[in-house]
Amino acid sequence: MQRSSNPVLNRSSAFAPGQGQAYPGAAPYGQPGPYGQPGQYGGPGMPPQQYQGAPAASRPMTLDDVIVKTAVTLGVVVAAAAVSWWMVPTSLVTPVFLAGLLGAFVIGMVLSFSRKVNPALVMVYAVLEGAFLGIGSKFIANWVGDPTIVVQAVLATMVTAGLTLATYKYFNIKVTPRFTRMVVVATMGFAGVVLINLVLSLFGIGTGIAGMGAMGLLFAAIGAGLAVFNLILDFDMIEQGVRAGAPQNEAWRAAFGLTVTLVWLYWNLLRILAILRGN
Repeated sequence: MQRSSNPVLNRSSAFAPGQGQAYPGAAPYGQPGPYGQPGQYGGPGMPPQQYQGAPAASRPMTLDDVIVKTAVTLGVVVAAAAVSWWMVPTSLVTPVFLAGLLGAFVIGMVLSFSRKVNPALVMVYAVLEGAFLGIGSKFIANWVGDPTIVVQAVLATMVTAGLTLATYKYFNIKVTPRFTRMVVVATMGFAGVVLINLVLSLFGIGTGIAGMGAMGLLFAAIGAGLAVFNLILDFDMIEQGVRAGAPQNEAWRAAFGLTVTLVWLYWNLLRILAILRGN
C-alpha cells in the first residue's frame, strides 16, 4: 500500500495496512469479512452487534467516526475564526495573527509526527488555526471591500471537496504509487518555495508569490490544485484505515489530516477570488 503525502496520516500504520500489523477484527484489504459480507462502510466484516457495549477505544474506526470528528474540528476552526474576526481589537490583530500562524504550525508539526493522536491537542490546533484564518480572512475581505467573499470561498471549498470526493468514488479512482510520488514531490516543492519566500521576506525581498498580483494568482491556483490531489490521497488512506479496522481513536488523526488539507484549500481559493475581484 502506498502512503499519503499528508504526514498526519503517514504516522500511523492504520492508514497503510499493508505496511503494519492488522488490527483485531480487520478484514484483509479487498476481501470479505468472516461472514462473507463486507463491513459497514467497507470496514471489518463483523456483525454490528459484536461491538455493542464495547468501550469506544476498543472498536474499529468507521467512516461515521471520521465524519463526526472532522465536523467537530472544523466547527472549532470556524468558531475561533468568528471570534478573532469580531472580538480581537485592532491593537492586537498582528500579535494574534502571528500567534495563530506560528502556534498552529508548531502544534501541527507535533501532531504530524506523533505516533499517538491527542484529541485535546487537535482542538488547540483548531483554535489557533481559526485565529489565523479569521484575521487573515478579514484582512483580505477589507482589501476587496466585500466581506461576502469569505462566504463565497467557504462555499467554493465545500463544493470543490464534494466534487473531489464524488469523482473519487464515482470514477473509482485508483491511487497508484506513481500518482502518490508525484503529489508528494509537488507538495514538498510547493512547501519549499513557501519557506524560501518567507525567509526572503524577512530581508525585505518580495517575490510576489504571496502577494495579490499575477504571480500570487498563479501560485494560489497551484496550491489549490495540490490541495485537491492531497484530498484524493487522504480519502484513499482513510478508506484503507476503515477497511483495516483501525482503532476508533485514529478517527481524530484522519479528522486533523482532512482539516489541514481543507484549510489549505480554503485559503488558496480565498486568495484566488480576492485577486480576481481586486483592482
